[in-house]
Amino acid sequence: MVGITYRAHDGVPRRAYVVLPAWYGPHDDPPIPLVISPHGRGVTALSNAGLWGHLPARGSFAVVSPAGEGRRLQLYSWGSPGQISDLARMPVIVHLTLPWLHVNQHRVYAVGGSMGGQESLLLLARHPHLLAGVAAFDSVTRFELQYHHFPRVPCDEKCLETWNGPMGRSLQQLARIEVGGSPSTNPFGFAERSPYTYAREIARSCVPLELWWSVKDRIVTDQALQSGKLFARIRMLNPRAPVTAFVGAWSHSIEMTPKSQLPAALTLFGLLPMDRTVLLAAKQIIPAPPNTCGKAPLSAAPG
Repeated sequence: MVGITYRAHDGVPRRAYVVLPAWYGPHDDPPIPLVISPHGRGVTALSNAGLWGHLPARGSFAVVSPAGEGRRLQLYSWGSPGQISDLARMPVIVHLTLPWLHVNQHRVYAVGGSMGGQESLLLLARHPHLLAGVAAFDSVTRFELQYHHFPRVPCDEKCLETWNGPMGRSLQQLARIEVGGSPSTNPFGFAERSPYTYAREIARSCVPLELWWSVKDRIVTDQALQSGKLFARIRMLNPRAPVTAFVGAWSHSIEMTPKSQLPAALTLFGLLPMDRTVLLAAKQIIPAPPNTCGKAPLSAAPG
C-alpha cells in the first residue's frame, strides 16, 4: 500500500491510499485497471483500503481510496459535488503522484459501500465516460429519505456515550451542517446528493452497474426504497440498461469484503479470474438484459 497526498476541491491537502500488487513497481509497470473506492460514512480512507486485502494482487489491478472532503465535513461528505469532482480526478492524481503507475484508461471502475456506494453512483451519473463499471453495496440513493430514517439506526449504551445521545439525531445534525440545511429548508441540496435524482443519466450511460442490497439492513433501512427503487427506475427509463441487482439478507455493507461478495462483484467485471471458491450469497439476482446498449453484459455469476 502506498500513501499519497492530493489537494481537494477546496484546496485542503488530503491523503489517499493506493493498493497495488506486490510485483508492480517502477521497473514492472504495465497499464493496469484502477478501482476508485470512496469510503463509507465515518470510515477512514485507510480502513477502506484495508477492506481490499489481497484482491488487487489476485487480479492485477490497483485500488485508490481517497480520504475525501465534503462541503464542510471530512468523513461525512455524503456525495458533496466537490467530492465527486475529486473522485473523477483520481486516475490523473494517481499517475501524477506515482508517475510509474500506468492506468488502463479504458478500465477504470468505482466500487463502494454505504456512503461510498452513494458516491460511486454519483460519480457514474456525472462522469459516465470515465468508468467501465460500478458496483454499489447497500447505498444511500435517496438522501432525504435516509435523513428521516437516521433515528432508526441502532444505538446501544456505548454508542449513546460515544455520540452523547442517540446517533440518529447526531447524524441528522451532521447532515444539516454538511448540506447546509434540512430537507425542508434545502431540498435541492439533498436532491443533488441523491443518485436517484440522476437515474436518467445513469440509465443512458450504458455503463455496467451492479446494485447490491440487503432486506435486513439496519443502517440504510428500507433498501427497497433506496437501491431497489433506483434499480426499478433505471430499468423503466432504459430496459436495455446493463444493471444487475443482487438482493440478500446480510448485515450492512458486510458483503464488501474479500471473504464475502466483493470477489464476486469484481469477477463479474473481469477484474478477478473466475473461481469456484467465490461466494454469491444473494437470495435473488435480477440479471442485466442480454443486449445492453451496445456494451458487453456482465459475465455469468460464478458458481
